[in-house]
Amino acid sequence: MTRVGKLKKEYGKTLRICSKAIFGAYLVGLAYFLFFAESTGRTFEDRNYHYNLELFKEIGRFIQYRDFLGTGAVLLNLAGNIVAFLPFGFFLPALYPRCRAFFYTAFFSFEFSLCVETIQLVSKVGSFDVDDLLLNTIGGAGGWLIFFWIDRMRRAYEEKEEQL
Repeated sequence: MTRVGKLKKEYGKTLRICSKAIFGAYLVGLAYFLFFAESTGRTFEDRNYHYNLELFKEIGRFIQYRDFLGTGAVLLNLAGNIVAFLPFGFFLPALYPRCRAFFYTAFFSFEFSLCVETIQLVSKVGSFDVDDLLLNTIGGAGGWLIFFWIDRMRRAYEEKEEQL
C-alpha cells in the first residue's frame, strides 16, 4: 500500500471515530432536550396521558393560532421537530453503509421517532403526536439529503484529484 493510501485509510478511521463521538453526543443532547429540559416543559409530575392520533391536527392548530401562540412557539414546534432530526438522518448513512439507501434512513428516522414519542407518552413527560412522527421523519430524510449532497461533492472532488 502506498503512503497516500495509508494516510487515506488512517484519515477515514479517525473520521469514523469522530463521527461516532459526535453522533453519540447528539443523541445524549437530544434525549436531554426531549425528556429532561424544563425549559420545554419536560417535568415528571403526575398528569394524564396526552396524545394526538389525527395527522395534521396539531400542525393545523399551531398554524391557526400562530398569532396567539407567537412565532417562536410555532417555529419551535414545527421547524424544531424537523431540525432536531437532521443530524440523525445525516449521521446514519455516514456511519452505517446500509443506511445510504434513502428508504433505510427514512425508516429508521421514523422508528427512532416512534420510540421517542412512545417513551414520552408512557413517562408522561410529553405527548405522543403523529404530527411529530411526520416532522421528525421529514427531518431525518432531510439529513439524508444533506449527506447525499456532501458525499456526492466529495466523490466528485476525489475523482478530479485522481485525474490530476
